[in-house]
Amino acid sequence: MELSVVVPTLNGRDRLAVALDALAAVAPDVEVIVVNGPSADGTTGMVRDRDDVDVLVEIAARNVNVARNAGLEVAEGDAIAFLGYDHELEPGWRTAVEEAFAEGASVVTGPLRRTVRGGATSDGLERRRIADREVSYFNGRNVAFARPVLDELDGFDEYLETGGARDAAHRLAGMGVDVTWHADVAARRRTEATDGGIERRDLGWKYRALAYRLTKNYGLRPTVLRRTISHAVGDAAGAMGDVLGGDATPTSWARNGRDVVAGISAGASDGFVARARDRSPKRNPNGVTTRADRAVARYDRRTD
Repeated sequence: MELSVVVPTLNGRDRLAVALDALAAVAPDVEVIVVNGPSADGTTGMVRDRDDVDVLVEIAARNVNVARNAGLEVAEGDAIAFLGYDHELEPGWRTAVEEAFAEGASVVTGPLRRTVRGGATSDGLERRRIADREVSYFNGRNVAFARPVLDELDGFDEYLETGGARDAAHRLAGMGVDVTWHADVAARRRTEATDGGIERRDLGWKYRALAYRLTKNYGLRPTVLRRTISHAVGDAAGAMGDVLGGDATPTSWARNGRDVVAGISAGASDGFVARARDRSPKRNPNGVTTRADRAVARYDRRTD
């Protein structure tokens, strides 16, 4: 099996270097593709000085789903994995991925462990039944796909600045594709950095993404409304607890509420448009095939 590993990064040079060292030790024979957002910390020079990175793709977008698709565009493997720039693969990862695909898996994931606080951050698949689908969520920082599945999905939805992996999980369920959990497909996270190096704590975008992916994939159903409202009520209660505890002000609580309402409205509206544009099971009107200008520059050792 020819395996490609795509590593999106943004302003994470030192953590990326550690992750690439671990990748070279655990899986020295894989094709390594680093997709660098508009970093300003010397990431480009560091990656170009390494001889274990096959392709460096520079992009202008601060969007991890654009980065994933940019890596997918140049990957040549018949299986493609996505790894967080601040995650170190554990021994046995490469063998476990091969075993899973040899046994017929289409998508395989495993534990993400946290070195700083200790213990596993995930210990099995998170599953939810939504409408007529059994959705198996996975973390986009440690997952491998058979190439035909990614091609059918058309990659990740670039409308989303956060939640792209969860959207892909909904679409996989709609296509009838199972996600396989393997305990040895494990990675260790050494920092609290977020997906693709982009910190996303904006409640407006959180709910915009939630409403978009639910509306796009399921339309306007009671399940969609119930899940959206339950998330909002939970966050509102938590925020009110901060107000009562003196950690936040009533003004900030009200402002967050406005952001949530605006996010839901915008996301639901855009979700309906996306659903109308793409009526296929993949539901991805913003995927790999929709544009050809992601890369600002490309450095390819395979051809240089």
